Amino acid sequence: MKSFRNFHFIAVSLFLFLLLAPLGAAAERVYLDITTDKTRQIKMAVPPFTSSSTMKGAKYANILAKALAFHGIISIIPAESYGNSQQADWRQTGADFTVLGEAKQNNSELNLQIRVVDVASGSQIIAKSFTGKESDSKKMLFNFCDEVIQQLTGTLGIANTHIAFVGLKNNAKEVYLTDILGDSLRQVTRHKNITVSPRFVPNSSKLSYSSYHSGSQNLYITDLRQNKTTQALSRRKGINVAPAWSPDGRKMILTLSKKGNPDLFLLDNKGEILQQLTKRSGINVSPTWSPDGRFIIFVSDRSGRPQLYRMELATQKTERITYEGKENAEPVWSPTERLIAFTCMRNGVYQICTMDPLTTEMPKQLTTGFSSSESP
Repeated sequence: MKSFRNFHFIAVSLFLFLLLAPLGAAAERVYLDITTDKTRQIKMAVPPFTSSSTMKGAKYANILAKALAFHGIISIIPAESYGNSQQADWRQTGADFTVLGEAKQNNSELNLQIRVVDVASGSQIIAKSFTGKESDSKKMLFNFCDEVIQQLTGTLGIANTHIAFVGLKNNAKEVYLTDILGDSLRQVTRHKNITVSPRFVPNSSKLSYSSYHSGSQNLYITDLRQNKTTQALSRRKGINVAPAWSPDGRKMILTLSKKGNPDLFLLDNKGEILQQLTKRSGINVSPTWSPDGRFIIFVSDRSGRPQLYRMELATQKTERITYEGKENAEPVWSPTERLIAFTCMRNGVYQICTMDPLTTEMPKQLTTGFSSSESP
């Protein structure tokens, strides 16, 4: 795997993972069963808001519809199919829910009143009112979106999160931030060099990344709320590969080659080494923490090919957990479950697999086909 062999990863970092749970009692029907492969998306209609400005009414509905669809559990019924009207026969459209909004402008003040109706029962399950400036409209719509997702799944939505990614500008790779719709683009780094592997620090406003602008791959951290607050976390000899932050953001594990071999080290959030975790020949990379902070899963080629290993941090007891396939790499642990997703090679093609890393159960392959699926 290219990203494994190079010991560093150029990837989008999503500080978000939505665990789908059964619908809450308010909906009185279960749409999502995360234990089956046959989960059906919720069908939702979001017609234009009533407004003195037809254009703005359509704009608000469009933003909300895109934010809801981004979560992957909701399928938006095209407004054109029911005439862009709030008076449509919703049963005829096949919608499970309809979102009805009203926008009122009073000088510089905008009021949005939005409600969600269960089509089958005709009952209103959510009703919210937001007031602010026109410039706050997206924030208000995102807040409503998150509440809808929480009502339907029991887990707060991710509309108010951000995406950190690497973009190319003037032949230099820099880190950027954007919202979930790809708007509000903000350039974070300006090193005019290769900058990779952005990682959000949990429970903080900080972002770490690796950059080559000083001549070698070093690790940096910046506070997204302030300007000119970038600090070096690790400038040690050799590679300083992007860290995996602990769930509380107080520690990190990263790969250092300061002694020659790429090994995993435990550091505090200031960059001070607390402990060397691996001392085996071969490459040791891509750590990911369990939600309780007790275990990590990482990748090592100590067996000859990259495979996944589990380590209990308190004892450093390490066990190999993958045996199927020539390569298994790039693990990521769900923040709320005993479940990891990872890149697995099957029949010569990279696919996405999942498994419970604390048991001996066989991995479950999620993707198929002849095209590669990587980096979950």
